[in-house]
Amino acid sequence: MSGIKKLAGQTLWYGAPNILSRFLSYGLSLLGFRIFDPAATSDLTQVYAIIPFLNILFTYGLETSYFRFAQRKNPQTLYNTLNISIVITTILFTVILFVFKTPVMQFLELGNKPLYMTWMIWIVFFDTLSVIPLAKLRLDERPRKYALIKMGGVVFNVLVVVFFLFVAKDAYEKEPASVLGALYDPAIGVGYFIIANLAASIVTLLFLYKEISVFRPLFDFRLWKEIMYYSYPLVIVGFGGMINEMLSRVIYKKVLHNDPLQEERELGIFGANYKLAVLITIFIQIFRLGAEPFFFNQSKREDAPKTYARVMKFFVIACCFMFLIISLFLDFWQLLIASRFKEYAEGIHIVPVLAMASVFLGIYYNLSIWYKLTDKNMTGAYITLAGAAITIILNIWWIPVFGYTGSAWATFVCYAFMMAVNYRLGQKYYPIPYPKKKLLAYLSTAALCYLLHELIVGMIAPASPYYAIVYYGSSALFIGLFTLLAVRVEARELAGLPVIGKYFNRQG
Repeated sequence: MSGIKKLAGQTLWYGAPNILSRFLSYGLSLLGFRIFDPAATSDLTQVYAIIPFLNILFTYGLETSYFRFAQRKNPQTLYNTLNISIVITTILFTVILFVFKTPVMQFLELGNKPLYMTWMIWIVFFDTLSVIPLAKLRLDERPRKYALIKMGGVVFNVLVVVFFLFVAKDAYEKEPASVLGALYDPAIGVGYFIIANLAASIVTLLFLYKEISVFRPLFDFRLWKEIMYYSYPLVIVGFGGMINEMLSRVIYKKVLHNDPLQEERELGIFGANYKLAVLITIFIQIFRLGAEPFFFNQSKREDAPKTYARVMKFFVIACCFMFLIISLFLDFWQLLIASRFKEYAEGIHIVPVLAMASVFLGIYYNLSIWYKLTDKNMTGAYITLAGAAITIILNIWWIPVFGYTGSAWATFVCYAFMMAVNYRLGQKYYPIPYPKKKLLAYLSTAALCYLLHELIVGMIAPASPYYAIVYYGSSALFIGLFTLLAVRVEARELAGLPVIGKYFNRQG
């Protein structure tokens, strides 16, 4: 249990500041939905759909390779080699993107926004240079500094957005010739979110000066070749994962044949509601910050499989809570994204589907430890490619028929498939005693709570004076029932966790 305590403690350190920073960033998105209509935010959706693809290309699996090889190679030699590799390729890829900037913009349908493309490339450039120094902080188990650096970047991002869209914009509207007014360009519009992101990426890299200062220009070619052999399947895994997560928004306007303005409107609505489901993905990302190096460090222990099984159980419980918080309070989340432009609320029904799909994705990530530990990364690539094929086929088939609702269900089917296949193969090559019955019970109970809640709320007219009482009362009731179930079943193990353990009887 000590291993889980350690992971929980590190996740708390990664989590608390990162949750704050993520929600600040999320708040920026909500701010954008208040200032700009769905058609205006479609370009932003498009830009942030392509950035993850570029991140996979630019980093080509080196972060995971760093954790893997640090267990058996000289850490400083490894750090130097990876930094040299990523600096050279980052410069090369950046030059290539600028050379082919025009065709890429045409593919992304950003032809009338060339500056968006330029800023996007530089965001990826600076983010990539931060990857290995940030990974070093995680490997050295320094979650506090890691979290503070990441949070500092997001806070700076928020400040830049607020400055341009409130201070400078307000000054421009009052006196365009003033010093502050001259800093605002109305033609940029939603592009100030991208500018702020770029500024934050540069600041984050500057915060890592100590980690960068220990770098030495020493390159081990033999080690690099070994790392590349391990890493290249992870690139396929990464691209497949991004296809599953982002492709729907990249190709949305390409597979529809509606009026261009209607397509932009639908894409903006889709992007806004997708962000609600991403609240679970935020938790998953925070968890992975602590879990990935932890899993590799635990791999040498005899009880590692049991530890992985316990981690999975608590992870699923936490994801189910997130699913319920999102799905049972849709009216509240709807107010956040559609308080000004009511059109955003039209897509709120896809949020529970995407939220459960995100839970499946998180389970898939946990299951993936088996192929990383057994060096069968290519098997992971095959699973991801199969998922990507499902995503592509279903999106092309369902988007023209069902719009973004079809895309949401395509995501659900894809992640459910990947989760199931990954589990079966993992049990074959690296058996882990996952508590299957408990995990299925928690997932089924969470889904049942949502369906019963919808059934109860559907019996009350929205105009009824009792609607809010029934809606939020039943929401609280179902979350309470799920909490009671988890506490009664897991009381003994919950007692061993840091911070919250003291509230549980160790004897169950």
